[in-house]
Amino acid sequence: MVKEIGIDAGGTLTKLAYIDEHEQLILKHYPSYKMAEVVAFVEQFKDIAVIGITGGRAEQFKELMSKPYNINYVVEFEATLLGVRHLLKKENHHFDQAIITNIGSGTSIHYMRGNTSFRAGGTGVGGGTLIGLGALLTGMYNYDDISESASRGNRKSIDLLVEDIFQGLEIPAPLSPEQTASNFGKIGIKKPQQHSNDNMLASVARLVGEVITTLSIQLSEQHEADVIIYIGTTLTDHDVLKDVIEEYTILKKKTPVFLNDHGFSGAVGALKSLDQ
Repeated sequence: MVKEIGIDAGGTLTKLAYIDEHEQLILKHYPSYKMAEVVAFVEQFKDIAVIGITGGRAEQFKELMSKPYNINYVVEFEATLLGVRHLLKKENHHFDQAIITNIGSGTSIHYMRGNTSFRAGGTGVGGGTLIGLGALLTGMYNYDDISESASRGNRKSIDLLVEDIFQGLEIPAPLSPEQTASNFGKIGIKKPQQHSNDNMLASVARLVGEVITTLSIQLSEQHEADVIIYIGTTLTDHDVLKDVIEEYTILKKKTPVFLNDHGFSGAVGALKSLDQ
C-alpha cells in the first residue's frame, strides 16, 4: 500500500521515490517526455493521499492527471537538500559541513552546515554540456553511447598537458605531468588531423569534470568545507566524468563523496517533505 510519493519532474528525467508495503525505499525514473507514463504509474496506486513534487515539469505532471490528488509543491533546491540529508544518514555519513554539487543539465552548488544551507554558486556547464558538445563533435546524441565512447578514449592527442609544456624539464610542485594545461589545447598548435569520437568525448568529459570540480573546490575553500558531495543523474553510468571529478578533488586535498542514490535526491526530498 503506497500512500505518499515524491516526484522530481526534471527537464530530462522524472524521478520517483516512495515507500512500498515492505517499508523499502523504491526509486524509479522515466524520460520526462514520457510524462503520461509517469502519471499512469502513479495512478495505479489507489491509496495515495498526497504527492510531494518538485522540478520544472511539475505543472505538466499535474495537467496530465486524471484524478484529484493533494499535491505539495517543494522548491527544487529545498527538495534536493532534504534528499541529500536523508541519503547521507541512510549511508551513515556524518559531516558537520559540506559543499553539495548537483550536476544536472547545468550545475548548482550549495553550502550545507548543520540544518542550514544556501546556494553558493553554479555554472551552466553540466550534463547538457556533455551531450551538446558531444553531439556537435561526433553526431552522437544518446547519453549512454557518449559515456561508453568516452570510456574508450584517450585525451592526450587533444588536450595540452603539463608534461607537454615542460617537455622533459623538471616539473615544479604541486603540478603533475598528467594535469591539464589547456583543454583541447593541442588542436590549435598542430596541423589539422582526424580525431576519433572516443578521444574527443574523453576530452569533453575532462573539460566538464574539471570546470565543475574547480568551481566546487573554490567554493569549498571559501566556506572552509573539506568535503564535497557530488550528486545528480549526470554521474550515472559515466565513469570517466566521475573519475575526473574524484581525481581532481583529491588532488586539491578535498574529500569527494558520491552517494549511491545521488540521482534521486530531489525525489527523495520531495517525499521527505511530506513528513514535515
